Amino acid sequence: MKIAERYSGILRWFEENMPLAETELEYSDPFQLIVAVILSAQCTDRRVNMITPGLFARFPDPVSMAGAAHEEIFELIKSCSYPNNKAKHLSGMAEMIVNRFKGKVPSTREELIMLPGVGRKTANVIASVVWNSPVIAVDTHVFRVARRLGLTPGAKNPLDVELRLTREIPEELRSRAHHWLLLHGRYTCTARKPGCRECGLKQWCAWYASNSGK
Repeated sequence: MKIAERYSGILRWFEENMPLAETELEYSDPFQLIVAVILSAQCTDRRVNMITPGLFARFPDPVSMAGAAHEEIFELIKSCSYPNNKAKHLSGMAEMIVNRFKGKVPSTREELIMLPGVGRKTANVIASVVWNSPVIAVDTHVFRVARRLGLTPGAKNPLDVELRLTREIPEELRSRAHHWLLLHGRYTCTARKPGCRECGLKQWCAWYASNSGK
């Protein structure tokens, strides 16, 4: 199967079967989304959504969080993974937004990456979700699903996957494509036991074609 045919079929299936695809993190503004995405590293969205109501009640904006003690932030997020490092990142991120960006979350990936705790993936998530930028964030789900489907042959790392997906997926679909692949990986194409039997993408999937007879 040619790569163009594979992309066309998969994207068409997602458009028809998952027209509305968005983050499962709960937030009300760009600052809260950055906080939630930082907390979500190696932690489930469900757990993050249990933590953030209390955190946002205490620290609703960058100014309040920037002035907080590390210990206070830690106590509110300690049920997530790596709370000590994340507390430091949240504090530093809030301080930089206040001091360098005048209290407003920056709108470009280049500026977002300057923030403590915000790498390329997180910056792409913010840019995509908040400003509908034509970028694709590659987390572990997107990385796994894109390679299994055969969308990124030869890709060895998340950046390779991101660049290939960006090149092949039309701009107007990129902000949704991240969530299509992520949610497919979270609920169907899981890491240990992919649900190939109920998967609607079988006919275009390179992994299924190679393993269905085994």
